[in-house]
Amino acid sequence: MPIIVNLDVMMARRKMSLNELSDKVGLTLSNLSILKTGKAKAVRFSTLEAICKVLDCQPGDILEFIPETSDEKEPA
Repeated sequence: MPIIVNLDVMMARRKMSLNELSDKVGLTLSNLSILKTGKAKAVRFSTLEAICKVLDCQPGDILEFIPETSDEKEPA
């Protein structure tokens, strides 16, 4: 997947646990875990805004686009 979620990196930089982030953002642990592991199919702007406020970061610090190489593309 070309979108990489670096939520765990930002949490480590801020020395914040998933439980603490969950409490401060108002999301369930399971939803944050899905986002953190990169298994989420979408994220609301309001959720991204809340996470960025708590972690004092920009959306680009959490989300990263990495283009697929021709080797990684699935056949049509």
